[in-house]
Amino acid sequence: MAQGGEHASIWTVPERQGRGPRPAYSRAQITEAAVRIADAEGLEAASMRRIAADLGTGAMSLYRYVPSRDDLVELMVDHVLLETGVPERPSGDWRADLTLVAENTRRVWRAHPWLAALWRPRATFGPNRLRLLEFAFGALDVGIPIDEIFVLLDMLNGYVERVVRGEIEWSREARQSGMTPERWMMENAGHVRELLGTGRYPMFERIVLDARLPHMSEEEQFRYGLDRVLDCIGRALPALGAPPSDPPPSDPPPA
Repeated sequence: MAQGGEHASIWTVPERQGRGPRPAYSRAQITEAAVRIADAEGLEAASMRRIAADLGTGAMSLYRYVPSRDDLVELMVDHVLLETGVPERPSGDWRADLTLVAENTRRVWRAHPWLAALWRPRATFGPNRLRLLEFAFGALDVGIPIDEIFVLLDMLNGYVERVVRGEIEWSREARQSGMTPERWMMENAGHVRELLGTGRYPMFERIVLDARLPHMSEEEQFRYGLDRVLDCIGRALPALGAPPSDPPPSDPPPA
């Protein structure tokens, strides 16, 4: 409990307190309505008044179930994290498991762009967030210190977050202005030619002339970078005390 009798987390407050009539609604119903509205119109639209109208009730009645706006946000975030769809336990193949976490987290963020504005390091621990945490940390529980797992997952999560925030921003700008990445490249082509003609920017010239990454699809770009991050984790594990991975099976000798 926090000072003044305030609760520290919505997860510490029973949904039904004491005796009395059966609740007309559930937190799950309220949360699902909030997510629907936020997906369609943005997070700010998901007010208690709007949710109440969606459910056909008065706004004040919802505070019996969800005491504050912060509580509602916590419920919304945890609700959509269920969509990451991670299993109860890691498979034993850390690379496959972290690939699943990264790709599914990206998918959830893209499906719910309002998440990008809510993600914060001190969020409380709801059941779906804890399930994701247990799976991701468990995937790297291969004989290395817990602090090293923190650092490696922070590197992975940082990559996923940076890429998806950029994808969401490009998508938002494209909707508002029509400025797609392809159109942006076309409109800047003349300036780029001028820069190349100066001969003063050799690395920029290599990027323009040789780099394949800017011309890949978003999915290809994401997986290209993800593979590099996972390669770095794989090289770090033995140095941190993890046993070597089993070598891939070799082809049988010719008869």
